[in-house]
Amino acid sequence: MTGKFKNRTGDGGVFLSGLCEAHSRYDAVLCDIWGVLHNGERSFPEAVEVLRNLRLLGKPVTLITNAPRPKAEVAAQLTALGVPGECYDAIATSGDVCARAIIERVPQKPCHIGPERDRSLFAAASAMAGAEITAVPLAQADFAVCTGLDEDTVETPADYEDVLVALREKNMPMICANPDLVVYRGEQLVYCAGALAERYEALGGEVEQAGKPYAAIYRLALGLLEQARKSPLDLDRVLAIGDAVHTDIAGATDMGLDSLLITEGIHRAELHGGSSGPVDADAYRQFVDSHGVSPVWRMNRLAW
Repeated sequence: MTGKFKNRTGDGGVFLSGLCEAHSRYDAVLCDIWGVLHNGERSFPEAVEVLRNLRLLGKPVTLITNAPRPKAEVAAQLTALGVPGECYDAIATSGDVCARAIIERVPQKPCHIGPERDRSLFAAASAMAGAEITAVPLAQADFAVCTGLDEDTVETPADYEDVLVALREKNMPMICANPDLVVYRGEQLVYCAGALAERYEALGGEVEQAGKPYAAIYRLALGLLEQARKSPLDLDRVLAIGDAVHTDIAGATDMGLDSLLITEGIHRAELHGGSSGPVDADAYRQFVDSHGVSPVWRMNRLAW
């Protein structure tokens, strides 16, 4: 990969009515999933069409997600939601990054904080390591792997205070498999693993983050883009698309990539007042300034 790693910011983001207005500046794309391509319950057909058009133009697309699961499971979910495999070249998940981090700690034993459906993460780590890695009870563990809340539609981080305090008493490091704090599932805002990790850090605990905005997942995603492109990447010609300023936009900026913010995603309450109308200009400027990082482009929803 070529290109300078610089702290790149825009003027708060030049508004685009469609990606057709700017795609010629880029050779390849990193695209977030949740909030950009779907909301956990249904896909967004216009966004799917954007990815299809990019690939028809010879521009490879790697999906980059903080999903705490292996890429095969994410691909299956995408298919079920109406996002076909023809729309992207590869998927980089924080689950796969987390599995590698688990392997690096072997023979130490992990405990698991999160729903049963995320246990496939340990199977993925076992497959990578060529040896069985299973979660053990907290009392027997050397480190924790947090993938989320067991019942995220009803629970909050406060429900995990006793668990987090117990981890801290053992001075146990935590791997956070999903740095997102919250996400919309349909119209409901639910907490993610990042919210538990944030609280654990506030207690003085050590946290290793597996996904965006941290560098490991971007190195994986950019490597997959180079494989798809079959030639080195110029980072100045890679566009990162996402809906979260603190993960998607901050991570892209740290990696020296141009970014496109989708404003009707996770930040729609702050930027659109919860409606599907235009962005409030004053609210947007205050929002960008408060985060100290700015996208190069912005759109309400991803469209061509």
